[in-house]
Amino acid sequence: MSPVAPLTFAHGPSWRNRLALAPLTNMQSGSDGVLSDDEYRWLVRRGEGGFGQVMTCAAYIRDDGHTFPGQLGAAGDQHSEGLTRLAAGIRATGAVSSLQLQHGGRRADGALGAKVGPWDDDAKGVTALTTEGVEQIVADFAAAAALAERAGFDGVEIHGAHGYLLAQFLDARNNLRTDRYGGDPENRRRVIVEVIDAVRAATGPDFQVGLRLSPERYGIPPADAIDLARQVLADARIDYLDLSLWDAFKEPADPGFAGRSLLSCFTELPRGDVRLGAAGKIASAADAEAILGQGTDFVLIGTGAIIHHDFAARALADPGFVADPQPVTAQRLRDEALGPAFIEYLSTGWDDFVV
Repeated sequence: MSPVAPLTFAHGPSWRNRLALAPLTNMQSGSDGVLSDDEYRWLVRRGEGGFGQVMTCAAYIRDDGHTFPGQLGAAGDQHSEGLTRLAAGIRATGAVSSLQLQHGGRRADGALGAKVGPWDDDAKGVTALTTEGVEQIVADFAAAAALAERAGFDGVEIHGAHGYLLAQFLDARNNLRTDRYGGDPENRRRVIVEVIDAVRAATGPDFQVGLRLSPERYGIPPADAIDLARQVLADARIDYLDLSLWDAFKEPADPGFAGRSLLSCFTELPRGDVRLGAAGKIASAADAEAILGQGTDFVLIGTGAIIHHDFAARALADPGFVADPQPVTAQRLRDEALGPAFIEYLSTGWDDFVV
């Protein structure tokens, strides 16, 4: 399938093409989670650059989920004005908008509240959520989704990847809870299924709901990730599944799945009207075509979209387009609508990104 082709969904608007902006940590908003001008410019510029969907960074759903400095918030009415401005700005570019919803759990920074997680960890200052506490987390994800809808976003993505709270429940090594949220694989994934259902119940029929998963690492057995994907695809609980692969072309780390691509473990699953996307080292028009050719419905662009605000427009116009290599200069990033905090993060947190 060509990346130029529009993409339709069971709920919400179609995307004008099959290239989406990956949700990227950028540290540009306020310490209170209120949208900044820098974060607004960064995201709206990508809409102007031709992406079919523009997704925000992980936005924390309540204070104790705050995870990194300058993180965007979706935790209450204090964030509504900024989110409304952002949704309108993205919509004006012709892109579909999505607010990614996240809770850091054990990886939270403790800046706005005591750390909570699926299990106690005295060394990290983490207190295990009670059963009622998990139920409240589910309700808080739903409330954040309702806030996003009121603000004018076309949808949300539930962040179940990268070792944050929802992914922590999937951890087969450590989630030994004895209530309905731990132990066997069905119980460990229960909170994600409940969050999806609660978000659906809290939002309207034209609201788009996605889920991001890490297919491996973070204590998640690949077989468990595949079974979770199979369940949510078959139940049509979501509009799209976003696989964060780090490298969309890699083989599984688990030797039991050797000899095939990690992506193929998911593209072979029946999915009906649910769309499947992948992210990870997609740096050219040819890369995007290749991943679509392997059976996905869309691709998510991260690094390439940082370096080129118009990666999508370039890739759609030129099959030979390849993103510029790293490192790049700070001035180049300023020209691509990155603010000082984002550039500092890329300079100190990533190897060889900024000259």
